[in-house]
Amino acid sequence: MDDQAFRLHAREWFEANYPEDMRFPPRRLNFDQTIAWHKKLNEQGWVAPGWPKEHGGMGLNPYQQIIFSEELDRVGAFVIPSFGVTMLGPLLLGYGTDEQRAEYLPKILSGEHIWCQGYSEPGAGSDLASLRMSAEVDGDDYIVNGQKIWTTMAQQANWIFLLVRTDKEVKKQKGISFLLVPMDTPGITVREIDNIGGYSEFAEVFFDGVRVPRTNMVGKVNQGWTMAKALLGAERILLGSPKLAKFPMQRLQALANDFGLFGDPVFKERFTKLHMDVEDSVAVYVRMLEVMRRGEELGPEVSILKLVVTEMFQRAADLILDVSAEFGGTETAIPLSDGSSYKPVNTYYLSRPSTIYGGSSQVQRNILAKAILKLPG
Repeated sequence: MDDQAFRLHAREWFEANYPEDMRFPPRRLNFDQTIAWHKKLNEQGWVAPGWPKEHGGMGLNPYQQIIFSEELDRVGAFVIPSFGVTMLGPLLLGYGTDEQRAEYLPKILSGEHIWCQGYSEPGAGSDLASLRMSAEVDGDDYIVNGQKIWTTMAQQANWIFLLVRTDKEVKKQKGISFLLVPMDTPGITVREIDNIGGYSEFAEVFFDGVRVPRTNMVGKVNQGWTMAKALLGAERILLGSPKLAKFPMQRLQALANDFGLFGDPVFKERFTKLHMDVEDSVAVYVRMLEVMRRGEELGPEVSILKLVVTEMFQRAADLILDVSAEFGGTETAIPLSDGSSYKPVNTYYLSRPSTIYGGSSQVQRNILAKAILKLPG
């Protein structure tokens, strides 16, 4: 299909199949709430838009991936992304063995495996290479000890991909490896973290003598930092998706229409400038997706995307609060003329940490300064 035909086809299918009770929810829907939708997408073959067709993906080009995302936004699909689809799958395609791809990729697509990401630790967030979780050889297994934190939806995932330290004597980037671990392995404890909105998307995960088969390592021992950087690039693509800002802009437009704000020249100027900035980010996003589609590794320029989109997300959230007046800081949902309701404060809560996780804005600026502009350290 050409792009317009694909858009109309996707729109028609989403309108007919996306559940009415899941449209424009007050906050992101979690894995348990969306597993039936995931399975319906899998029946259609639409779980993994960017994966190659030979591995069960849709094989969409970057522009079509944008179209796919926009049409999901149009029906109000506001869900926590599948880390198996967006992060682990592409990594296994690039670095996994044939056996690992055959084992894990179909189960990501089917929803049998729900993955979470074990990267950040207390004291090792933006400086991820300082991680201390250890994995020591014991026969055919590794014994894993340590803690991960800010692990999105670990309380619902049944697998976790981990960065672990397998050599403490070498330079910190050189002693890291990549493991795949079932969450029901003895010795794993999950503790939820409530956010300011009173609900939990994050968790701490503790590992106490967790035994993991050595065959669950992706890539070579002590070569995990290469994959870590590739996954950080994929994560920054995910966190830098224009969708992050486009969805609240869609809600802002619905609010403004109902409140008659487009007759106010001051609001119209603010909205238009922000809308144009968000649309401009699409061009950068497509360029990054095209690099990944060719199987090439993203460079430090991916930090541009994560930096600008998360800051635009916050600008959109701020403007939403401004126009929501007395509804802005309350738990009251605003009924809209399109039949949905909207709770502005949840967008604000979600936007605030976006410039911290996945590498803070300060870290992104340092990366760009050193690696792109070649400024002195």
